[in-house]
Amino acid sequence: MNTRQRITVTVIVTLAITLAATGTNIAANLKEAQAEKQAHATAKARVERGGYLVTIGGCNDCHTPWVMGPKGPEPDMSRMLSGHPADSNLPVAPKPTEAWMASIAGTNTAFSGPWGVSYARNLTPEPLTGIGIWSEEMFMKTIRSGRHWGVSRPILPPMPWFNYAKMTDEDLKSVYAYLRSIKPVKNQVPDAILAGQ
Repeated sequence: MNTRQRITVTVIVTLAITLAATGTNIAANLKEAQAEKQAHATAKARVERGGYLVTIGGCNDCHTPWVMGPKGPEPDMSRMLSGHPADSNLPVAPKPTEAWMASIAGTNTAFSGPWGVSYARNLTPEPLTGIGIWSEEMFMKTIRSGRHWGVSRPILPPMPWFNYAKMTDEDLKSVYAYLRSIKPVKNQVPDAILAGQ
């Protein structure tokens, strides 16, 4: 093989290697872009499903303060899922009797009964007063265990955590994703008052 042939073979081999590497990079980039697109679609679908589950689960019924609207009491969606209003001065709740086992504040966010007084928590992603610092795992453990932060005091009535605990992991992840997507509202909810304290 003469010099000219060797140069030609070297050029052809170099081109083949370059084209193969380029093709591999293009394929890898396409695969990465498709995976990113799929992850984005999954995240978007999760948020949408979470919104649906929060709506049919009635979360706004207790976690969004109610106000008087033109047709009667309705959730104040400007404070959606922000919990019991920090500025709400409530009288001392009446003690339960046989006729009335529980009493509910006009905001529909505070509840008194044999368990004590419970306040609907701020579920917005606000980091100081909401669940902004909660991880997905902490959120799921809270719902599954019926304990605040998954390890602390019991979640009090009327929160039907025992029903929500039956959701699939995917449903709970969707609810969490939705709650992370809503407007953060700074609102420090009072601590629960346990009976006997």
